[in-house]
Amino acid sequence: MATHNWQKEIQPLIKKYKGKQHPLDHHYNPYELLVMVVLSAQDSDRNINKIAPAFFHEFPDMKSLSGSEADLLFPLVQKVRSSRKKTNWLLEIAKEIKEDKNIPTTLEGLTKLPGIGRKSANVIMREMGLQAEGIIVDLHVVRVAPRLGLATGTDPKKLEKQMMELLDPADWGEVGMAISFLGRETCRPTNPTCSECVMNKVCNHYNTNIL
Repeated sequence: MATHNWQKEIQPLIKKYKGKQHPLDHHYNPYELLVMVVLSAQDSDRNINKIAPAFFHEFPDMKSLSGSEADLLFPLVQKVRSSRKKTNWLLEIAKEIKEDKNIPTTLEGLTKLPGIGRKSANVIMREMGLQAEGIIVDLHVVRVAPRLGLATGTDPKKLEKQMMELLDPADWGEVGMAISFLGRETCRPTNPTCSECVMNKVCNHYNTNIL
């Protein structure tokens, strides 16, 4: 890691994906975003996008959700992994927040809510256009960051800390999502298309195993 100026070398990747919306189809609505991020834990974005329209038809905002009960909510999310747990999380969040305007806008505030860890909070803050207080580390980043040589290990919190130490805070909001998109599109778990990657000149995996 010490051989590269990662702040400089990461810029082509950030430029490639800067501002690209997260795969969750949340229409840049903070309420929809929060609900979908909670539901997406250990599940696919595609599955959450499928069930979202019916959910938001019944519960279009935090106020309507706060007045609901588990037996009304559960049928709308029963195809989601850990659906009963997530039903309870959403009801707890709604009863605490009550209205969309009360959705927290800080990492500390978001992570105090049930079902929202650092990764989820960082996603919400990035999509809401808030100033980043951390770096998104999803399952794609856990795979790709060590491949690049940007960080080591498999613990999301430790990976995030390493990257935060290497990169300028001004880039924190975009870099995690950029690495995630790279992992979704190019740096796949098997048969990554390294020759097409904007990072291959500095990528540890490419330069160790391919060349």
